[in-house]
Amino acid sequence: MRVVLCNSASPLTPIPKPPTFPATVNWPHKTLVGALTGALSFSLLISSPSSIALDSASVPASPSSHSSATDYCRQDDDTEAMSETAPELVTNEAIVEEAWNIVNDSFLDSSRRRWSSDIWKQKKEDILGTSIQTRSKAHDIIRRMLASLGDPYTRFLSPAEFSKMARYDMTGIGINLREVQDDNGGVKLKVLGLILDGPAHAAGVRQGDEILSVNGMDVTGKSAFEASSLLQGPNETFVTLEVKHGNCGPVQSIQVQRQLVARTPVFYRLEKIENSAASVGYMRLKEFNALARKDLVIAMKRLQDMGAKYFVLDLRDNLGGLVQAGIEIAKLFLNEGETVTYTVGRDPQHEKTITAETAPLITAPLIVWTPLSK
Repeated sequence: MRVVLCNSASPLTPIPKPPTFPATVNWPHKTLVGALTGALSFSLLISSPSSIALDSASVPASPSSHSSATDYCRQDDDTEAMSETAPELVTNEAIVEEAWNIVNDSFLDSSRRRWSSDIWKQKKEDILGTSIQTRSKAHDIIRRMLASLGDPYTRFLSPAEFSKMARYDMTGIGINLREVQDDNGGVKLKVLGLILDGPAHAAGVRQGDEILSVNGMDVTGKSAFEASSLLQGPNETFVTLEVKHGNCGPVQSIQVQRQLVARTPVFYRLEKIENSAASVGYMRLKEFNALARKDLVIAMKRLQDMGAKYFVLDLRDNLGGLVQAGIEIAKLFLNEGETVTYTVGRDPQHEKTITAETAPLITAPLIVWTPLSK
């Protein structure tokens, strides 16, 4: 289990081991940067902890078929944590201890160093035996503590570092969705984070809200990526969300104006082959952001229409980005049923395999150009 730790008001979340791509697709050496919230979700946290809106201001409710006054309602533990914990109430010692607990519960050592729970427990006693005066000192302690694991994929991101991920807006309205299993074994979509004063937050969406429908379409059972695709649209257009505030709150219909901040990461052109009538469609993908899959599909279709018989996908100097975007792009080139990613962890319930659901978008020969491995 690889772990990314972020200093936030809500509980730190273990991150599954970075997805392992099959040998049939040669992806860049750089790891896709993502926050895979929950045990099985591949949704991306798009807002930094310092910009997440934690307030739960009351919002007038509108009638809905999704709730009634007689419904039995129970708060989930994670929702309670999000609503009751504020940044100023989290002590420096508590942040360090929470980081220690995540590693203690979830870390899976795949190296030859043989991680020892006894040594890790001794480290906790040594670290928490003294007072930690500042938040900066707590961050430094966590960094040193994680560095002792010898695992380059287990790292700590400060609020300032994590805020750089805010440009990865999967929805276009400034929210991050995650899939949560309900009591009946189904899946519901909840708002994990918002960009402070972003479109959704300004319209009244709050952290912990459940998304019930998008433009009248029920999203029950849909994945976070599917729902995010429904939320996307042209800049400055409107999308209507039906949200349930918290677990026990009212249901409200909210209209949000889209404000896409992601820029196209795809550059493409048609290259003529010397002494041949055939042409090559060249595509450069600079990062796996919210527009990557859509714009790559457009590029491939246009190049096909222009007569491309072969394709080159250039991933050199790719900046990384959204794990889910990388997964969806991989599916464009794999046969139905082929493995895209799999994760492993100490707990079997954290293990998940994602496969391609459809035939590849193109059947023409494809060369993937990647950086040289070190």
